[in-house]
Formats: sequence, C-alpha cells, structure tokens
Amino acid sequence: MSKQSKAKEKKNEEVTFIPNKLFYGDNLEVLRKYIKDESIDLCYIDPPFNSKRTYNQIYNNIGGSEDRAQAQAFIDTWTWDDDAIHGFEEITTNPHGRFTNKSIQLIEGLERVLGKGDLLSYLIHITLRVTEINRVLKPTGSFYLHCDPTASHYLKIVLDAIFVANKKGDIQNEIIWHYRRWTGKAAKFQELHDTVFFYTKSNKYTFNVQYTHYTDGSKSRKEQGVLHRFKRGEEPYLVSDGEIDERGVRDNDVWQIPFIAPSAKERLGYPTQKPESLLEKIIKASSNKGDIVLDAYCGCGTTVAVAEKLGRKWIGIDITYQSISLILKRLEDSFGKISVRSIELNGVPKDMESAIALANKKEDKTRKEFEKWSVLTYSDNRAFINDKKGADGGIDGIAYIHDFASNDVDVEKKQILFSVKSDKKPHVSYIRDLNGTMQRDGAVMGYFITLYPATSDMIAETKKLGKYKNKYFGKEYDRIKIVTVEQILNGELFDVPKMHEIAVVKSAQANKNDKGQKKLEL
Repeated sequence: MSKQSKAKEKKNEEVTFIPNKLFYGDNLEVLRKYIKDESIDLCYIDPPFNSKRTYNQIYNNIGGSEDRAQAQAFIDTWTWDDDAIHGFEEITTNPHGRFTNKSIQLIEGLERVLGKGDLLSYLIHITLRVTEINRVLKPTGSFYLHCDPTASHYLKIVLDAIFVANKKGDIQNEIIWHYRRWTGKAAKFQELHDTVFFYTKSNKYTFNVQYTHYTDGSKSRKEQGVLHRFKRGEEPYLVSDGEIDERGVRDNDVWQIPFIAPSAKERLGYPTQKPESLLEKIIKASSNKGDIVLDAYCGCGTTVAVAEKLGRKWIGIDITYQSISLILKRLEDSFGKISVRSIELNGVPKDMESAIALANKKEDKTRKEFEKWSVLTYSDNRAFINDKKGADGGIDGIAYIHDFASNDVDVEKKQILFSVKSDKKPHVSYIRDLNGTMQRDGAVMGYFITLYPATSDMIAETKKLGKYKNKYFGKEYDRIKIVTVEQILNGELFDVPKMHEIAVVKSAQANKNDKGQKKLEL
C-alpha cells in the first residue's frame, strides 16, 4: 500500500460520526453538562413567554390564577420561586466566573427597577441560559432569539450584556417576522409581528445571503431591458444600474412569512409552532451543510426537522416529554424510522433507577413528567396526554380504537383510558376507580401503568372485569390491563392496531361482496 493510500485510510479512520442528539431535561443543566465549549455553529431559541398577559400586568408583577393554570405542553408562566432566587444569587455573586460584568450590573439594576417578581424571574432564566449558549458557540457562530414585543426591549439589553460586552460579538439584525391572521377588535393597531434578534459571537461569521424573487412587474421590465431603481412606497425590484442578479433581491430585515394556517399539513397542534419556512431562512443564512444547529427550547421540533432536511447536524433540548415524543413522531413521519434510530436520546428513563428518579421529582414544573413519559412511551406516541386540571378521575392519557357502532354497520372511534401511579404499594381501589371512570366516560378499555408491581388483589379485580371484544378487528382485549414500568423499559408496547392496519382491514372489507365472498380481481 502506498504512503498516500495509508494516509487516506488513516484520515478516514479519524472521521467520527456525530449523531444528532435529543435531550430531555432542563436546558441549563444539559448545556452545562453535555455541550462542549465552542462546538455549535448556529443556535436558535424560541423561549416560552406568557404573551396573553398584558405588559402592565407583567411590569407590575401582577398575575392571576388564570395565568398560573395555563402551562400545558410547555412552561409559560414565571414566578419568583426558588429557581429565580438561586439564579439571582448565582449571577450577582458569580462564583464560577461565568457572567460578564455587564450582565451582573444589569440584573442588579433590573432588580431595583422591577422588583423580585415574574418579569425579573424570566430575565434571570434567559440570562443563565444565553450565557451558556454564548459559551458553546464557535467563534464563527450565530445566535437567533425569537420573541414577541411583550419583553423584547428587556431581552435586547440582556443579549447586549452577554454578546457585546466582550467587544467581540455584536447584534447584526433586529428581524421583524410579519404575518397575517384573524385578530380581535381591541382599540389599538393589530399585533401581527414577532421579533427575532440576530447576534454573532465575533465579526467573522457564516452568512449566506438570502434572496426574494422579483415581482412579476420587475420580471416584465427586466425582459424589456429596462433598469429601474427603488421608488419610495413601491415594492423593490432592481437595486442598481449594473448586472441584474438572477437570484432576485437581497432579503431585508422584514420577513413576510405566512402564519401556519389551521388546516395546513405542517400544523401539529403545538401552541407555539413556527413555520418551517421561517427556520429554513435562518438555517440557510447562518450555517452550511454538516454544521451543528442547536435549539435549546425545541418544542415540537421545527428547528431539528428543518436542520435534518437541509443536511445539518442538530442538538435539541426540551424539558417536557410531550415535546420529545412529538419530535420523535414528527421525525419518523418525515424521514422514517431509520433516522429516529440514529438519534442519541438522552435523559429519557432507560432503567428502573432513572424511572424512579423521574417519578420522585417534586417540582411543580416536572410533577407530571413521569405520567407523560409512561403513557407516551407505552402507546408508541399514539395516546394524547390529559391536560385537564382538577377532577380528571385519575386519567393521564387517552387513546382511541376503531370499532363498529351499535348498528354493526358504521365505524366509530372508541375511547381507551390510561391511569399511571407511582405508589410503592399500589391499591386495588385504583383499578376500581379506573373502571368507574371508564363507565362514566363510555370508554371500552383501560390501561393501568404502575411503577411498582401490582398486588394479587389488583390482578384478581381486572380478571373480574372480563374482556372487551372488538368486532371491527375480530380481537379480544382485557377490559383493564395492568402494565408495569419494567415491562415498558423492556420494550412492551400498546397492542392496539395502528392506522395502516386499519387501512388493511378496510381494504379487505371492500373486497368482499354482500355474501362476504372475496371479489374477483381483474
């Protein structure tokens, strides 16, 4: 073997495959423990903020009970709690030297102006995390923060104190995303834009110019060989007397991108979902193929899905398992099971020890995560989390099965209920309660998921309840089935047919004549 061949072989051996990574957990902890210094090319975040509350309420730290109850798929309310107190102390004392002097002075000043309340809690949360994002960005890296006008003016000075304070980074743009949608009849101008701040870690950064197509009028003039300049109040079409750029007009900082329509195929039902076209513009502009894109609040996974489509590597972080579940399903639907299998999934329980640790979390923000993980993992992301507050009858999830209606002709969806318990000594009354709720809601089946083994009384109680016969599929199921977390960890899944199996049944039924005989195939 020649020296050249040996060198090439050695180089190939040194190339390591970097898997896409999805982290389930608090992004501050993940950033500090798992993301290396100067390893990220582009970071985009769309941190949650409770925009339904008016500026006056936020500024004066007024929050009603209605606001406190709004957190569902993501955490969207902020209070002056232990996390805020610890964060304030960490920033102002700076024991590890993480924070710039400007950040420390800013938070101390904001505390005097705003007081220790909801808004300061939010700004502390952002300061802690953006400081870490600045650390993990490469010197050539870019950062985009997406927000609404409710707190954008505060967020900009927080970002300035982190990126600009070291005299290396800078703000490049304040981008306005303008969209149209139905609005209320408030006595003010309609609120139809979001703000996206674009910062870079240094003055040497990746930027690929994006273009907007010429208008039809511009194309017509171009074909006639006539050159035109901008005119005040007109749509831009040509920008110079020189050679016409076939790619179009260079993009400006106001982006006209439609809001996701309710009927759009892209819509997933996630409350803060952003259009893929918005993320495409950001990722194309500030990264190249093979670069690593980070989203520390990845929600329903728009950033990671677009990064995957555009050939970038990605890292996603989210604190709710509902989001992790939705992202995995979205990626599987878009790119197939192979792409999902190649993801490095971190923070999700993989053994009884980690499952018990998740179940024993005491914080309000994470108290439902064990139930969500159990239901979504066992159902293979096919169940819906029950987000009803109050008297939910102990129901943590809902799924559906197709069956014939009472007339044995029409087909309808029938409810399946999930109840999850983490008690060390589960009681037979849980089975009776689940059965009672099933009767009340007209559910045909129930799954009782337990962290610890069920008692013999519980097993005997489920036997008394008998079977549910599904005529549509010709199968029998336990009316209530007990599933342990250990079984889930060992890979046991929901045994109800999937949609493609339903399609096969429908096709088989369509190929039968009135006597139940198979039709002749031409």
